[in-house]
Amino acid sequence: MSFKYIRELPTPEEIKKEYPLGNELTRVKLERDKEIANVITGKDDRFLVIIGPCSADNEDAVIEYINKLAVVNDKVKDKVLIVPRIYTNKPRTTGEGYKGIASQPDPTKAPDMVEGIIAMRHMQIRAIRETGLSAADEMLYPENWPYVEDLLSYVAIGARSVEDQHHRLTVSGFDVASGMKNPTSGDFSVMLNSVYAAQHPHHFSFAGYEVETSGNPLAHTILRGAVSKHGNTTQNYHYEDIIRLKEMYEKMDIVNPATIVDANHSNSGKQFKQQIRIVKEVLHNRNVSPCIRSLVKGVMIESYLVEGNQKISDHQTYGQSITDACLGWDDTEKLLYDIAESC
Repeated sequence: MSFKYIRELPTPEEIKKEYPLGNELTRVKLERDKEIANVITGKDDRFLVIIGPCSADNEDAVIEYINKLAVVNDKVKDKVLIVPRIYTNKPRTTGEGYKGIASQPDPTKAPDMVEGIIAMRHMQIRAIRETGLSAADEMLYPENWPYVEDLLSYVAIGARSVEDQHHRLTVSGFDVASGMKNPTSGDFSVMLNSVYAAQHPHHFSFAGYEVETSGNPLAHTILRGAVSKHGNTTQNYHYEDIIRLKEMYEKMDIVNPATIVDANHSNSGKQFKQQIRIVKEVLHNRNVSPCIRSLVKGVMIESYLVEGNQKISDHQTYGQSITDACLGWDDTEKLLYDIAESC
């Protein structure tokens, strides 16, 4: 047998009972859900900024970072809606490397899925309790959804997952804003087909059950750039790209057309400092084109306490990414205020 079954995981109900969100924090989270939904549907004209570390590898550092975000949020909340990234699963192109706190709560130790689920939930709850900011996460493994469905206010489906039927159908059962990234090939049709699928009801098997979903009208696109067949990065955040996406949206039966621009990944060629320039170009295009303004609802930015990144070791720099390189806090704070001023 190829699979070695190590142990049975606790059920989502057991985990939630042991680590409950509580009534007051649930109220805070649901209000945040509504605010983000209103941005996606155009009822709220604030600009969405989904921002934080590439991977949430250290609870204390992540929470310190989000507390800093909360201070800025209080000053810009009339124009900008900040959603912290607490990404607890990390996709790996070759399968090698750190896969996120949900799998490996201590990057220097062996994986532990039970402790990872607990760490994932504990960090999300702590963020809401200390800052009032519920978070975004990437749903790399759809079966993880029941463990965090009461915590997340935004979900992203990554470039490598967006073509997968199971991810598309699972998102159709989410009740929060969910962004579908373009695949690494850059094909807009694939991305839009995934949004269409996620917005409609489905009947399928999920986590050992036969289920039906009602469809998620808050599913939308995320532009993250692409990689050509020659291995070169290509960008898709420019004026012409957004107009083309708008025209393609109009040809499909998709409600609430909306997109988020991911300023890192292939759009920046993973040159993290370029995120500043890219965000400013997006804001400029929104300001000169009502068409683009109506479609582009926000940006994604990778940022942490300390800029750059580092390898995993026993002497890591506190608050610096161990996966993709991120903006540091000083640049982040200035950029957030610049975004508010431009909106």
